[in-house]
Amino acid sequence: MPSMAREAARSVRDTPARVRRGYFECRYGQLHVHHAMPPGGGFEEGTPLLCVHDCPGSARSLAPLLGLVGRDRSAYAADLPGYGETDPAGGNPGAPEYAAALQDFIDTMRLRKLDVLAVRAGAAVGVELALTRAAQVQRLVLLSAPLPARDGTDTTGTVGALARYPLRERLARVTQRVLVLRPQDELTEATGRVREVCAAARMTDLEQPGNELLAAAPERLFEAVREFLRG
Repeated sequence: MPSMAREAARSVRDTPARVRRGYFECRYGQLHVHHAMPPGGGFEEGTPLLCVHDCPGSARSLAPLLGLVGRDRSAYAADLPGYGETDPAGGNPGAPEYAAALQDFIDTMRLRKLDVLAVRAGAAVGVELALTRAAQVQRLVLLSAPLPARDGTDTTGTVGALARYPLRERLARVTQRVLVLRPQDELTEATGRVREVCAAARMTDLEQPGNELLAAAPERLFEAVREFLRG
């Protein structure tokens, strides 16, 4: 019996958590959120993880990763305003406005501490959250980072208001522990520039493109961040 109980417990730990969806109020209207948590509720487990999707994109791309993270901690990913099923912010919103919507969610959930994982163009939103909620955000993970060159040359392909966000200057002010995942894709060189402004950042090279990791190999991505998040 004890052996059977251990096997059953191991099976539960190895099974991805169920990813659910819900709506929360934010200053722009309804915020659509994907979320997963351990069977026991998650609040007594690891630090919650808030994920920020690429732009354009939606939180749906992060659902496979949430299922893996949600086995031992609460994990969330919201559609940013104007994307997926979240109401638009109006005007020409950028990283500060997107971060403000996520801050409303953080307050609604009463998250005293959290980690943030941001994907590609979403790095601007992740950095803004790390700065504006410095007392709450403990660790920052960047899966690719469209960091312009020192001379301001932007070859990252980022468009719209996020392209105007001063990512180099803002990232240099981040004091939290930072893990940078550098997949092999068109942002490899830009991502490597993070060390120019954040020398203490830990850099991990990955063989596959970032979007491919999210869609087809979330386990590889999860393994790359698990020990860092346990930190």
